[in-house]
Amino acid sequence: MESVIMNSTVKTIQPGSPAAKSIIAKGDILCKINGNAIGDVLDYEYYSYDSRLLLEFTGSSGRVKLVWIYKPEGADIGLEFESYLMDMERSCANNCIFCFIDQLPRGMRESLYYKDDDVRLSFLQGSYVTLTNLSRHDINRIIKLRISPINVSVHTLDSDLRSFMIGSSRGGKGLAALKALARAGITLNCQIVCCPKINDGRKLSETIKGFIRLGECINSVSVVPVGLTKHRQGLTELNPFDKELALKTVRQIERYADRCKTLRGARVFFCADELYMLAGLALPPDEYYEGYPQLENGVGMMRLFISEFEEALMNRAQSLSYDAGQRVSETDGAKGEQSPVFDQVMGEQKKLCIVTGILAHKYLTNILIAAKEKYGTIACEVYAIRNDFFGESVTVSGLVTGGDIISQLRGKNIGSKMLIPQNMLRYGSDVFLDDVTVDEVSSALGAEIRIVKQDGADLLQALLER
Repeated sequence: MESVIMNSTVKTIQPGSPAAKSIIAKGDILCKINGNAIGDVLDYEYYSYDSRLLLEFTGSSGRVKLVWIYKPEGADIGLEFESYLMDMERSCANNCIFCFIDQLPRGMRESLYYKDDDVRLSFLQGSYVTLTNLSRHDINRIIKLRISPINVSVHTLDSDLRSFMIGSSRGGKGLAALKALARAGITLNCQIVCCPKINDGRKLSETIKGFIRLGECINSVSVVPVGLTKHRQGLTELNPFDKELALKTVRQIERYADRCKTLRGARVFFCADELYMLAGLALPPDEYYEGYPQLENGVGMMRLFISEFEEALMNRAQSLSYDAGQRVSETDGAKGEQSPVFDQVMGEQKKLCIVTGILAHKYLTNILIAAKEKYGTIACEVYAIRNDFFGESVTVSGLVTGGDIISQLRGKNIGSKMLIPQNMLRYGSDVFLDDVTVDEVSSALGAEIRIVKQDGADLLQALLER
C-alpha cells in the first residue's frame, strides 16, 4: 500500500471540474472509488467511469474523507496526481539485439537511455511493449478491465527465436501472454522489427500466418525495417535492408494483406513507409491504410502528410478562385477582364528552405513543385541532411540533429527562414536529440526557424506566410 499512498496524492484539481465543486483538496490521498481499491491509473480510469461515485481519501490530517461525485458517465473527475501512473513505472528488462537505445552514443541526456515496458503506457499513450514482465494477475486484470487496444512488439511467434531477438529467456512468456489476451478478445496492434537473415523471408511468413490464426483480435501488424546506427560496438552483428530486400519484403507483406482483405475485409498487415522508400516504390494511396491504425509506427505517415498537403492546396486554390471571381463581379464587369486568381499571395517573398532527412527529400520536393505550380512566387529549396551523428544508414527526418543541420548548411544560401518538422525535436520542447536548441541553429545559420507540425496543411501555410 505504501507505493499507492505515495503516488495517488492529489496534485492539482482542474477548475470547473466535478472535483472542484467538492471538498477534495490538494494533498488528499485517493484510496478507493465505490469501494474498489485504487492501485494505479488503470483502476482510476475504470472505476471512475460511472456517473455516481463515492471517493474515499485520506486527508492531510490523516482522517478518512468521503466525497460523493455526480457527473456525466465517462466524464473526467478533474484530478491530477503526483504520479501519472499512480504507481512505479515498469522499465524494460530485455536486451533486444536491435534496440535503438543501445545504439545511442554516450554522453546524451539521461532520459534518452530509459527503456519503458509498461503495458499501462501502451494502452494510455500507444507505446509498444513486450509483455514479458506481466504476471498472471496482470493478465487477468487487463482482461477484467477490458484494457484495449494494447500495442505489442512481437517480431516473431517462434518462442526460441523471440527469446534470442529480445535477449531474454522470457520471450516465450510474452507470447503466452499475447495469446491469452487474444483468446480473451483484447484488441492488439503488433509490431515486427524485421532483421535481415534473422526473422525475414520464410520466418516472416510463418509469423504472419500465426497472426492470422489468432483471429480478428489482431487489429493490425506493422513490419518495420531494423534501424542501425554507427554506434554498435559490442552489439550483435546485424545487416541493413538494401533496395532488393526491401522490394521483396513489401511484395511479401502485400500478398498476405490482399488475402486478409478478401477474407476479413481489412488488410491487417502493413509495411512502414521506410520500406517503400528504400525499395524505390510509390507510396500506396490514402485509402490503402484503412484509417492509419499504425501511424505513429511510421506506417502511412508520409502518405497522410502528402494527402493533407494536396487537400489544403486544393481548398486554398478554390477559395482564392472564388475570391477572385467576387472581385471581378464587384468591378465594372467588362467582358474578358479578370483579376489574378492568386493575387492574394503576390508580393515579394523572402527565400526559405525546408530541412528533412534523406528518405523524405524527394517526396517533399515533389509537393513543393505542386505548390509552385499554383503559387509561382514561392522561393524555396529542400535540403536533405546526411545523418553524421547516428550514421549515414539512418535516413529518417525524425533523427536529424541540430549539429548536423548547422554543419551541413553553414555557408549555404538557405534564405531567411528555415522550416523543420516537429518530429526532429524532443516532445514538447525546442531541443534536438543532440541537445542543440532551435535558437542555437537559428543563430548559427542566421535564419528564422518555423517548426512545422506533422500536418501537410501546416507546411502549406508555412510556405505561403509572408
